[in-house]
Amino acid sequence: MKNYYILILIAVFFSCSGDLEDMNVDVKNATEAPAETFFNNAVKNLSDTMSGITYGANGNPFNTTRLLVQQISSVTYNEGTTYYSNFTWNEVYMDILNNLAQSAKIIENSESMTLVNTNQLAIIEIVEVYAYSKLVEAFGDIPYSQALDVNNISPEYDDQQDVYVDLIGRLTTAIDSLDEGQGSWGQDILYNGNVTNWKRFGASLLLQMGMRIIDADPTLGTQAVTTALPNVFTSNADIAQIEHLESQPNTAELWTDLAVGNRRDFVGCDVFVNYMNDLNDARIAVYFQEVEGTDGVYLGAPSGLAVAYNDYSKFGTLFYQPSTPVILLDYATVEFLLAEAAERSIAGVTNAEEHYNQAIRASFEYYGLGSGADSYLSNPMVAYDTAPGTWQQKIGMQKWVALFNQGLEAWTEYRRLDYPALEAPPESFVPTVPVRLTYPISEQTLNKANYENADAAIGGDLLTTKLFWDVD
Repeated sequence: MKNYYILILIAVFFSCSGDLEDMNVDVKNATEAPAETFFNNAVKNLSDTMSGITYGANGNPFNTTRLLVQQISSVTYNEGTTYYSNFTWNEVYMDILNNLAQSAKIIENSESMTLVNTNQLAIIEIVEVYAYSKLVEAFGDIPYSQALDVNNISPEYDDQQDVYVDLIGRLTTAIDSLDEGQGSWGQDILYNGNVTNWKRFGASLLLQMGMRIIDADPTLGTQAVTTALPNVFTSNADIAQIEHLESQPNTAELWTDLAVGNRRDFVGCDVFVNYMNDLNDARIAVYFQEVEGTDGVYLGAPSGLAVAYNDYSKFGTLFYQPSTPVILLDYATVEFLLAEAAERSIAGVTNAEEHYNQAIRASFEYYGLGSGADSYLSNPMVAYDTAPGTWQQKIGMQKWVALFNQGLEAWTEYRRLDYPALEAPPESFVPTVPVRLTYPISEQTLNKANYENADAAIGGDLLTTKLFWDVD
């Protein structure tokens, strides 16, 4: 009889074991997520990575660059402004590229592929190309073909030019595969699933990348530009910007750093503020605040020096708002690129002056100052016919101003166009403004052999080593 009861209990236990396993699942912690969640997480992380701010001792490769291009300066800690920095790229590979890869994997593993899925994969590809292109433009050779493989903790570095050429090919294919007659995401935090806008962003990125390499590879650069032309941005309504909310965690990262963190380190840089003052540029009242206790006085601090915070102009009130958008690529940039294309006599683009003027108007309009653009353009130091220097100088100087708070892009265009003419601060780690970022220090120990190969391939892991597209 005792054995009989034991057999009954065993039978009951096994019959209920499935229910017990279900009861042991923590329903508050998900073990899987839809592709859209990974995608939006990647875009949000991209926004944070592009827009945050640090004085530069340790930082991601994107948010420290605004110090290099001398739009702002750090008045308390000067490691970033004097180039004593350790750049990391974990945020880019892990928080952006890995999330994009996971999103694509979920779609590709679905039971059936639809035209909507095809659009989604193309959009993922556009964002992935954007992130990888910024890494190449900052470092040169990077882990690429072997990146994101969890089974390979020591990926090889790919040649920078090979990567860039491949990215242009991938981007072109992604743009071509977008079907504007079909849907994409139910929602996304950049374009809310609008395929036409995504196509315009992809084309504008292709224009930017083509112009970036045109001196190093004129054939491919010209081909990319002409392919992009029919679909690039045509107004500020098209721009790629990530809008934010009033409450955390979906706020602008710059607001988190400046306002929540109460950072009293960052003010305008003297060369930038002086240039705007000299031109009576109305945007200065948006970019910066008046010096405390003054009426209409804007003053920038010398780059690289520790000075009194309250003696200089800090960020404008716009950037102390939690919902201020983060720009990935704007219409003003596209118009400046078209002005350059006209100067280079690229087929299909004419009248550099008209595009130059439209770029400046777009910048003024974006900041709610549209009525002031004509007066600004009438200044002989701004007007295309009379502004000093070559077309590179005319475009480079005005692009520098328009790209405020887009530090990475401003630094890249400074390196490419060689304007403005910036000098390294006294006692800097290197005597010139850096033209690339050095690899993360962790690579020297965790990926030593591949790091050493990359170091040799690019001509030295130095701040002064020019990248393949940065042709004199």
